[in-house]
Amino acid sequence: MKKSKEAQIEQKVDSLLKLMTLEEKIGQMSQIRHFEEAADEHITSKFIGSVIHTQGPNPGKTALDWQKRFVELQKKALSTRLGIPLLFAVDAVHGQNTFEGATIFPHNIGLGATGNEKLVEEIAKITAIESQATGFNWVFSPCIAIPFNEKWGRVYEAFSESTELTEKLTKAAVKGLQGNLADATTVMATAKHFIGDGATDFGVEGGETSLSSVEIKERLLAPYKVAVKENVGAVMASFNTISGISMHAHKALITDTLKVGMNFDGIVVSDWKAYSRFGENDIVNAGIDVIMAVDGDLELFQNGLKEGVKNNSVSMFRIDDAVRRILRQKFKLGLFENPFPDTTLVAKIGSKEHRKVAKQAVRESLVLLKNKNAILPLSKETKKIVVVGEHANSSGLQSGGWTVNWQGTQKNYKGATTILNGIKKLAKGTVVYDKDATQNHFDADVAIIVVGENPYAEFFGDIGHESNTLQLTLTEAHQKYLKTYQEKGIKTIVVLVSGRPLVVTKQIQNSDAFIAAWLVGSEGKGVAEVLFGEYNFSGKLPHSWPKSVEDFKGKYGPNFWDDSIKPLYPIGYGLKY
Repeated sequence: MKKSKEAQIEQKVDSLLKLMTLEEKIGQMSQIRHFEEAADEHITSKFIGSVIHTQGPNPGKTALDWQKRFVELQKKALSTRLGIPLLFAVDAVHGQNTFEGATIFPHNIGLGATGNEKLVEEIAKITAIESQATGFNWVFSPCIAIPFNEKWGRVYEAFSESTELTEKLTKAAVKGLQGNLADATTVMATAKHFIGDGATDFGVEGGETSLSSVEIKERLLAPYKVAVKENVGAVMASFNTISGISMHAHKALITDTLKVGMNFDGIVVSDWKAYSRFGENDIVNAGIDVIMAVDGDLELFQNGLKEGVKNNSVSMFRIDDAVRRILRQKFKLGLFENPFPDTTLVAKIGSKEHRKVAKQAVRESLVLLKNKNAILPLSKETKKIVVVGEHANSSGLQSGGWTVNWQGTQKNYKGATTILNGIKKLAKGTVVYDKDATQNHFDADVAIIVVGENPYAEFFGDIGHESNTLQLTLTEAHQKYLKTYQEKGIKTIVVLVSGRPLVVTKQIQNSDAFIAAWLVGSEGKGVAEVLFGEYNFSGKLPHSWPKSVEDFKGKYGPNFWDDSIKPLYPIGYGLKY
């Protein structure tokens, strides 16, 4: 009787596992960066199992250069005694956002505003193709957190405060990224961060999540159940604590709930520098399978785990479970038969076809909050339009964090169109650009004022964090942009570019139209197309919208499931023309 594909893979995993030494097993559990000083040597001498690309030197200038570098490393892994291929991972959270020239989609908060699972699946497919085209077979996405407080710096990485909407889009994202895993155009997905990352008290990255076990089960676990049902290949542990226990060392949730309770058979990967940060061998015993052994952690991890096995503080059963999970995914990906990336995919990076999908995502993500006297859609025949604000003329500012660089960029990047580009292309009258509202174009028929947040990522985006000056309101400079033109009686259309809802109650009241544009990615022209009526607004708020800073004095902000704080606009709100 012919064995199923799954049974064949399990047999191969068991056979390979029996041949492995302890050093080879620990090597498979180790993940390093490609640009570390001894990376090439460590892949062969320390039997490294996976490589990540993070902030730091790029693998090369072109996509083929990136592939070439990863092929070099893969050949080193294949030259070892057992020839186990490497996994190559990247934080592709809104497209293959680490490669300049790739298609950059709206961040997840914008995709949540679309509510369109078919579009999200298509975006995930494109992300997989462009990730494979640059040499990667593993992506650290989607983020399926449920944000409870807009002070959290990663709100934009999540789809919505709605568990139900997050479930729907999680299924689409995992399905799109993974497809048929053995296909050269798909990648292994990672659901992150398990669990409670977006529900910490006061929105602190890596803080305490004080929800009860019942609340965690009802509000946070459901998207993970969907991801596991879709056979997601990996789950990343979170920085936060629950009941004072680091999630990386939380055996009850990682092993008992995720692995046993949900029957998850994939890889649990740590987050950054987890071994030295969260309890050394405690995290392995809790169920972490792959450790990001970076910034000096590699020797510490490998020697510490080896010693842990020798003194019986870590069981061989736990080591074998971790390695079995890693090998299983490598066989599912077909890496033993096809370990190298497909060079023909390079031509698809940033292609017109891909950018067309990204532009459609921009159109559908825009949420119209106000449209006084039907000022929108704008006529293309409008005699004079003044466009105000640096965000209007910068693809970096309109894209947010995790764009080209970890913390994003404030500059224009290759292949992108700005909001100003789009307005100038579509308008038939005069369009002038007043970057900082100092040119006094008070004869304009309308002012399109583009304001918002500067890019940030992770804890650098936490409001209240000591390392930044971020706030829940517009900056004084951006408030001045609006006042300058509004006080002169010019009709104002405000486009807010942000990674979260901000407190802009007064600015909405004083504007003729107000649009939540989120973080649009590389296709800024899509904003202009909706402003000029080529497409109607269809986006709906994926988060309740706050009315005042006072809304955030407690642990959480206004949420649709919490009646104690009334939002300015409820989740699901959004106008059409």
